[in-house]
Amino acid sequence: MITKKMSTKQKLCSIVLVSAAMILLFVRIVDAGPFVYITNLDSNNVSVINTATNTVIATVNVGINPVGVAVTAAGTKVYVVNDDSNNVSVIDTATNNVTATVPVGIYPVGVVVTPDGTKAYVANVGSNNVSVINTATNIATASVSVGNYPYELQSLQLGQMYLWQTVIAILSL
Repeated sequence: MITKKMSTKQKLCSIVLVSAAMILLFVRIVDAGPFVYITNLDSNNVSVINTATNTVIATVNVGINPVGVAVTAAGTKVYVVNDDSNNVSVIDTATNNVTATVPVGIYPVGVVVTPDGTKAYVANVGSNNVSVINTATNIATASVSVGNYPYELQSLQLGQMYLWQTVIAILSL
């Protein structure tokens, strides 16, 4: 029997492929209806694109350097994290207007809304924590300390939230 040793490059490629497959298992796609919300970092606004016509139908001014966006499962609200103003802009999708601005931690970069739509979780890189926003009141009700540089969040129907950082932490919802 002939056995072939895997090179370091082959091992690394295998690890990357398995990691990518695992990440794809955790991704939750939220139906935002016929619109896509795109953050425009240097313009401090969000473009609303109609997916049927592929045209921009609205431009919504938000905070400084919008970098993350999440839509509620019902499609009624969009949460936009603004990393240089340390807040989250809440957009009403019926009017495409900002209806609330929620202060959060330092340099927020990621946001996810729970499947039931009751909470939004915001990863704050600069303060190493996650802000919890009550979506009914649009008030930050808690701050959860996590590891260094929390970056991205994904929510699952199973009632857990995955926080991507140096090590994955699982927070119970």
